[in-house]
Amino acid sequence: MARDENIRVSPAVVAQDEAAFNALQKISGYAPSNREHAVESLLAAIDEMHAAQIAEDQTLATAATARDKAAGAEWKVHNLMLGAKDQVKAQFGKDSVQVQEIGLKKTSDYKRPGRKTKSKTLKPAV
Repeated sequence: MARDENIRVSPAVVAQDEAAFNALQKISGYAPSNREHAVESLLAAIDEMHAAQIAEDQTLATAATARDKAAGAEWKVHNLMLGAKDQVKAQFGKDSVQVQEIGLKKTSDYKRPGRKTKSKTLKPAV
C-alpha cells in the first residue's frame, strides 16, 4: 500500500499503472483470490479515475475563467478610478483638499528642491 495517500500520484506512475493494466487484461486465466484486484474492479476504478480527472480539468478551466473575469473587473475599476482622480484634479485643482481626500498628495505637500551648494575642495598641505 501507499505511504501517503494525501499527495497526487505522479503522471509517470499513473501511465505505468495503466500500461500494466492493459497487459493484465491480456493475461488469460488471471483469477485473483481478492475480488478487489479482478479486472472488472480495476476497470471500474480506472473509469472512476478518468472521470475524476475530467471533472478536475473542467473545474480548473472554470476557475481560470473566473480568475480572468475577476482580473478584468479589477482592472476596469482601477482604470476608472485613475480617470476619476484625474477628474478631481482637473475640477478642483492639484492643490485642493478634495485631492487629499481621495488619497493623493497636494502639490504643496511635496518638498521643494533646495539649492545645491558648491563643495569646496581642500588643497593638500605642502
